[in-house]
Amino acid sequence: MSAVGTPFGQMSIRQIQCGLAQKEFSCREMTEAVVGAIEGADESVHAFLEVTGDAARKAADAIDARVAAGTLGEAGILAGVPMGYKDNMNLEGTHTTCSSNMLASYVSPYTATCVAKTLSAGAVPVGKLNMDEFAFGSSTETSAFGPTHNPWDADRVPGGSSGGSAAAVAAGMVPVTLGSDTGGSIRQPASFCGVVGVKPTYGMVSRYGIVAFGSSLDQVGPFSRTVEDAAYVMNAIAGHDPLDCTSQPCTTDFTACLDAGVAGMKVGIIPAFMEADGLAPEVRSKLEEAAAKLEEAGAELHEVDLPNAKAAISAYYVLGPCEAFSNLARFDSVRYGYSDPGHKDLGSQYEASRAKGFGPEARRRIMLGSYLLSAGVYEQYYYPAQQVRTLITQDYTNAFQKVDCLLAPAAPRTAFKFGEIAEPAEMYLSDMFTISINIAGNGGMSMPVGLGADSSLPVGAQLMSPAFKDENMLRVAAELERIYGVAQVAPDFRAGE
Repeated sequence: MSAVGTPFGQMSIRQIQCGLAQKEFSCREMTEAVVGAIEGADESVHAFLEVTGDAARKAADAIDARVAAGTLGEAGILAGVPMGYKDNMNLEGTHTTCSSNMLASYVSPYTATCVAKTLSAGAVPVGKLNMDEFAFGSSTETSAFGPTHNPWDADRVPGGSSGGSAAAVAAGMVPVTLGSDTGGSIRQPASFCGVVGVKPTYGMVSRYGIVAFGSSLDQVGPFSRTVEDAAYVMNAIAGHDPLDCTSQPCTTDFTACLDAGVAGMKVGIIPAFMEADGLAPEVRSKLEEAAAKLEEAGAELHEVDLPNAKAAISAYYVLGPCEAFSNLARFDSVRYGYSDPGHKDLGSQYEASRAKGFGPEARRRIMLGSYLLSAGVYEQYYYPAQQVRTLITQDYTNAFQKVDCLLAPAAPRTAFKFGEIAEPAEMYLSDMFTISINIAGNGGMSMPVGLGADSSLPVGAQLMSPAFKDENMLRVAAELERIYGVAQVAPDFRAGE
């Protein structure tokens, strides 16, 4: 608990750095409290797979040395901020398991660029976060180490695949975390857990050191309780990385636009999304309310057509499994990964190791990708899916010639109960509103716009921006935050209180 009575995990970046600068508390004191709260209370949420207490204390002591020397301002924009990282992100000396038995004993020999950038900016690494196995899922139920529970209701899922990253922020364990988004894996759990989640434009953040799912779809982004905190993290992690040939230069200050308001901005509404089968009435109602409030604040609302968006899920579940099949081929039980003992030939060792190391959903996607890339099938499915991708990308390009930002649902419903969705095809529909942005590569984010009237659970609004104009969606999000208030810490679980 801080000197002002707020648990450290619930403080904003600005509050943390102000408290450190004024010596209301030390970074070591704060770190011990955060680590202790996680170790003492995370069992009910299961957001963390590994708590990196020693690394956190070392980083905290370095920040305290800065404070003593009067050079805290030189420590970086995330100085002293406790952070957690999705467990597909390498952090040297920690386990990077991707929540899979295949990598249960793997220890990272290096650090991912996005993680390294937060550490260079002064962040304090407190642990690795649970996820769906290899990011295959929308509920964190496919984790080999058990599911994460939604802090708003322990009987419900936190979303996925970055469920641990979202739940840790929603529970007030840490102020910010990093997750990855391949088809909605930041925005959907952010919606379910009632926090801010940002998927930057593809190429804005380096993917080096992230265990790949779909290399043309994956992107790293932050979870936070406030839009400003998300913008701070974006400032730290965005930019070119010579180790990732897809990354691009970025000089944008994502905090600069947050006070600009939305007067004169053109916000697009997608009728096909708002009228989609499967969209819960309480979600539709909250999105209509948010649109009306933006209009009252001075934004211009325009209807936008995305004629090919209805094909996004079909295209994604061709492209995604094909890329997953290719990326997971490296887990051969010889170079790294689980190795089943007692086999006399390499073929049987491969077969047994991959069968036992990978869980059911990973095996399903490997088999699907193998089939889709096989001779005679490739031309029938993979090539048309790439053509659809081009059409969807053109749709968004055309839309953003008319509007500055798009507003849509982040998920078709609020968080569902464990076991409620048993069919894989039905689970895939959880990302029906988020997938098209990954296919096109534009930026997208989710932020809470209140609680559903029927479920009393968080509802997230998705904001989407032109490529490399992510400041547009952050500007609109900041206005919505002024209207709806900062994301609440889940009432059923407040770490550190």
